[in-house]
Amino acid sequence: MDKGLLTGELSGSWDRTRSARDALVAQGAAVVAAVLDVLCDEGSPVDWTVSADVLCRIGEPALLPLAEAAVSADSPEVARRAAWTLGRLEVADPGIYVPLLKHAHARVRGTALSAFQGRGETVVPFMDRLTPLLGDPEPEVRGRAVRVFKTIGTGALPKLRRLRREPATGPGIRAGALEALAAIGGPAVLDSGDQEAWRRLTRIKRSGEIPEGMHLCGSWYAVPSTDQDAVLAAFDLGDPEPVTLRTGAAAWNHDHHDWERPRPHRRCARAFVSPALDGWTLVFGGSSQDTHRMEEAEDPEETLPVVVRGRCADLSRRFGAAHWYGMSCGDGWTAWCLAEDGEVVRHYDAFAAAEGGEEGPAHPAEAGYLLPHQDGFPADAFDGADFTDAEEFAAWCRRVKEEHRIPDTCYAKDIAARLSVDPGALGAHTRVAGSGVLALTACGRELGHPAGALPV
Repeated sequence: MDKGLLTGELSGSWDRTRSARDALVAQGAAVVAAVLDVLCDEGSPVDWTVSADVLCRIGEPALLPLAEAAVSADSPEVARRAAWTLGRLEVADPGIYVPLLKHAHARVRGTALSAFQGRGETVVPFMDRLTPLLGDPEPEVRGRAVRVFKTIGTGALPKLRRLRREPATGPGIRAGALEALAAIGGPAVLDSGDQEAWRRLTRIKRSGEIPEGMHLCGSWYAVPSTDQDAVLAAFDLGDPEPVTLRTGAAAWNHDHHDWERPRPHRRCARAFVSPALDGWTLVFGGSSQDTHRMEEAEDPEETLPVVVRGRCADLSRRFGAAHWYGMSCGDGWTAWCLAEDGEVVRHYDAFAAAEGGEEGPAHPAEAGYLLPHQDGFPADAFDGADFTDAEEFAAWCRRVKEEHRIPDTCYAKDIAARLSVDPGALGAHTRVAGSGVLALTACGRELGHPAGALPV
């Protein structure tokens, strides 16, 4: 088929090209090469999703040509288009992808795996073919293999448990099987041998662990106490399991970034309670009661301050002081609540303050900083500016700040660094006493830990 003619037929809006796409799909294998040529042409006026739709609907005849295109692509964009289309062919039987699971190129193996994902227990007959990829040398391929077994669900458990116990299974596959078991989750998904191996490894890693800065996205509490049992009781947490700081930080980030559904109580099942860090204990998570109160509120933005102030006041009656900090990695939100002897002395929320909702007098820890809702730049600071990239903009801002002596803006981590502990700046200098624990809330004690593998 002439490429120019084909380009003319497929150029235009999605609706305009519908008839042309249907006609090409009806021709099947005869047009695969020509449509693929258009897909791989970055200069073509045809939206690549239009040609991708044709190939996806043609199905199996496009399989090997797309695999070859994904490997031989002369740009990352073309490779992405080919791989995306390859993984979405409209076929009833995913078995057509089995030969690609042994392909020499990792991109093709990973894309073939994606075709099995989300098909549930219908993939069970292919598990023997999928198993080697749990130990694939490429981390991305291994991760996709784990996700495939996760979507198979409980139907994969017998196979995965056998892999963990069979002496002939390679160590890479055994490790992948363990990660897949954890990803599936559920009661007693790990047998006693695996649980003891995990605890043994945790003890070894804890003994030599050097604290590392945590990725801060979410909220946490801080109390000036080394009495971990008292902190657990204050939050109604039980069944504490000693973990490394790395495991605890990963659990916190996993749980409140987990958008997968349905997974009831995925955000209120457990909390990470740190070891004593420079004399402070940090709690990442909260009680079931607090979480449910937020989730069930008609206006969570109005309910959050009430929950936080009440919790901080109660904690400060027990421990003399209590802080709550919040930060987001997705926008500019940051907040803190400070309580002493049963009274909240300061509660700041960047978004609420921007609307005139700042509460309480400024705290001494904020001295010398601009608050996040404040703009310290003169009105004409950017007059005549012409930025071509982010680095130029940042350099301009630094010059203006120096010229006008504009203070830095503070965030929750800065207030925490002055008053308690900044978890984002942990390091060899941090004094550590005791062990961090993953502890279960009331919901967790009923339902168990959330599914998902965590690093040790």
